[in-house]
Amino acid sequence: MDRRDFFRATARVTSVAAALPLGGTARAAATPAQPPDGAALGWLEGAPAFSAGTTFGVPWPRGAVRKDQPFVVDGASGDVPAQSWPLAYWPDGSLKWTAHALGASVRPGAALRVRPGAPRARAQQAVTVRRAAGGFVAGTGVVECSVPSRGPVLVTAIRRAGRDIARDVRLVALRDDQPEGSAHRSEFVSEVEQVTLEQEGPVRSVIRLEGRHRDKTRAWLPFTVRLYLYAGAESIRIMHTFVFDGDERQDFIRGIGLTFDVPLRDALHDRHVRFAGEDGGLWAEGVRNLTGLRRDPGADVRRAQLAGERCPPVADKVAPLLHLVPAWGDVSLAQLSADSFRIRKRTKAGCGWVDSAWGRRAPGTGYVGGVSGGMAFGLRDFWQRHPTQLDIRDAHTDAARATVWMWSPDAPAMDLRFYHDGMGMDTHAEELQGLEITYEDYEKGFGTPVGVARSSEITLWAFEATPPRARLVEIAQAVQTPPQLVPAPAHILATQVFGTLWSLPDRSTPARAAIEDQLDARFDFYRKEVEQRRWYGFWDYGDIRHTYDADRHDWRYDVGGFAWDNSELSPDLWLWYSFLRTGRADIFRMGEAMVRHTSEVDTYHLGRFAGLGSRHNVQHWGCSAKQVRISTAVYRRFYYYLTGDERTGDIMREVLDADRRLDDVDPVRKLANQPPKGPYPARISFGTDWASLVANWLTEWERTGSARYRDKIVTGMRDIAAMPHGFFNGDRMGYEPDTGRLHNMIGNDVKALHLNAVFGAVEIFDELIRLTGDTAFERAWLDYCELFNAPVDEQRRRLGAPHGATHALYVGHSRLTAYAAWKRKDPRLAQRAWQEFAGEGRQRPFRTVRVAGPDVLNPVDEVPWVSTNETAQWGLAAIQNLALIGAALPRT
Repeated sequence: MDRRDFFRATARVTSVAAALPLGGTARAAATPAQPPDGAALGWLEGAPAFSAGTTFGVPWPRGAVRKDQPFVVDGASGDVPAQSWPLAYWPDGSLKWTAHALGASVRPGAALRVRPGAPRARAQQAVTVRRAAGGFVAGTGVVECSVPSRGPVLVTAIRRAGRDIARDVRLVALRDDQPEGSAHRSEFVSEVEQVTLEQEGPVRSVIRLEGRHRDKTRAWLPFTVRLYLYAGAESIRIMHTFVFDGDERQDFIRGIGLTFDVPLRDALHDRHVRFAGEDGGLWAEGVRNLTGLRRDPGADVRRAQLAGERCPPVADKVAPLLHLVPAWGDVSLAQLSADSFRIRKRTKAGCGWVDSAWGRRAPGTGYVGGVSGGMAFGLRDFWQRHPTQLDIRDAHTDAARATVWMWSPDAPAMDLRFYHDGMGMDTHAEELQGLEITYEDYEKGFGTPVGVARSSEITLWAFEATPPRARLVEIAQAVQTPPQLVPAPAHILATQVFGTLWSLPDRSTPARAAIEDQLDARFDFYRKEVEQRRWYGFWDYGDIRHTYDADRHDWRYDVGGFAWDNSELSPDLWLWYSFLRTGRADIFRMGEAMVRHTSEVDTYHLGRFAGLGSRHNVQHWGCSAKQVRISTAVYRRFYYYLTGDERTGDIMREVLDADRRLDDVDPVRKLANQPPKGPYPARISFGTDWASLVANWLTEWERTGSARYRDKIVTGMRDIAAMPHGFFNGDRMGYEPDTGRLHNMIGNDVKALHLNAVFGAVEIFDELIRLTGDTAFERAWLDYCELFNAPVDEQRRRLGAPHGATHALYVGHSRLTAYAAWKRKDPRLAQRAWQEFAGEGRQRPFRTVRVAGPDVLNPVDEVPWVSTNETAQWGLAAIQNLALIGAALPRT
């Protein structure tokens, strides 16, 4: 069964749908029932050539699976070795999400299913971890590594069959004090301060290392490294994270990488260097090449060397002269842009480099070793996160040194300084003028990178001999696109783990088909824009731009707050709900890259703004609006639950108490006509602030059962519902971080803001209503949903006055009207919601226009009026309206 058949076949789960007066497939999830045979799984990109081990998440309906339930993963001929653990719980204590790990021995082509049951299968090559003097010794059954508890080395040795294949795995960071380079370059190495066995099991174990980079005088750049070991794997997966904590005016990172030594025992002509290229290509040479010589060493010798096999005896006339054939000890592949890499080599340090090959996009995998063993190494998103580099040094000696550079030392230094000097914005009034003209929310000292982070995935493979060329190509593919199992969309929908606001694609009428087609077209446009506009680079990859400049035929990359998007108006949610309903691999991968970017680069992990994120700006950290609406877990939890990714789990936990920053960093300090803070520690809005905090707390509540964060949620729900006009009093509220109490600050006045519902509030409130059953909160929210887009006369009649919000996001807010229509079973509201979605007949067609010639640098396909705000909100409205009130949509 191929991937498309898998997703079509599992769509039968939605047959539990019950007709609503308004129709809509969201009703299908209203009475969830656990599929009796568990959850079918599919490989995201189809069955891979092989898997080195994988982890995935599976959701379960409320009340269906007890918290201590074991699980079985069934294959074609019975259960396969698997390891399972809980990720989240429903309020009744039943399992909501579970994570499952499979080792490297599972056949990728086999049909797989997770079901409750007692597992019987055991891994033949199980993961083992034992505590040794000063650390851990962990193995996959194939390779073994020794991890010390402290010191400069992450892993002292990686062994296979009792032989050291790599030694002294460590981190390295290079620093200059000037961006253009200087004579004061410093080299820092890792200093591990703490090691934790985070997970121990027969199929998967995880070891976490924490520390900082250090030289003789200073420690900085805190790091976290996780080592993942899967049963039967020849490899160790490494997740590396560092946080910038320097002074961006004098700390310029010249390189940051992971380095290790590879012992070499073979003759120079039996040592091999490999770099993967594009489209399955491979650059493969010997350290001492025996091809192309004036005297032929023998055809069998040449063939063996090219294949990476042990060479037979060299011809008698050549053997005495081998020492005169150069040995190329140093080889380097540098990817300094998204469109070009260079391979060059030299015989040794102090000698000149020789260019060997050029290409466009390297997948970031290399190898050094010989017929007696060697190491392959790969960096995920290698060309996408340029400038990157793979280095091999001293391969002509007894030990080569390989370095995986996450920032290439051949590139310009990492320059994190703010992009302008204030431009005369010396007073608060001048800062507001800057906001008025360029949308630039500037405030001196706020555009700091101190506290931003980046995570990278590296995989190390230990081999007993140089692997065949085809095998290295397979490894390169697996490094770039790790095989990922996912449950079918229909199964996820039936469990209601992400609420009731989405449905499976349905093209049964012309109108439905037209909306589905435009949903596809909008995603496809942004996917192609990433490539067309080269939205790549170490700090940039994963983000998209905010607003287009039709005059320049480019995005407003250099205009204040119009440049990088930084999750503004929830493109993250648009992508994840799009994936949930379609199961499309390309949507998942774009959402994955966005999670990695926005949770790391757009969020502060230490310092003054820890737990907060930065609003959209020319630089990801440039805006002075440091807000919880960017750092919120509402954008990360999809990826976390689908993959069980520990780093994402860390980040969601980091933001739990971000509400304590809202006193020092008042989110409305620059807005006019705000009520005074009064006796409360902070003032916040229900949408851009409280709903984002609630997403953090809800995620922790379901992950751990925390009563503390549950109570903060329930307290706030109660306080909003008790206000005279509910959410229409919630645009600015007094807030107490200790208790979670919210206070009405505007009395009987009525006020709303067009931004309050567009940062995850709609989606999180739907989940809260279902989880808590709080009818007063539900009633207040439904009133808000019904009245936000309502005619002014109706607002005046129901509220006593218009709420005053603009219609800037009128189409996006149609989903609020749809939600009220669905909940209140009101056909009139459903009809109004579709009229709002149509934009009162003024929507422009989403079609690209080709622009070429001297008007542009390169030919482009553009949508002249496009903005990510509009795209994300239109996409969410389309998805939710179809789910909630699809039956009320006219056929054409």
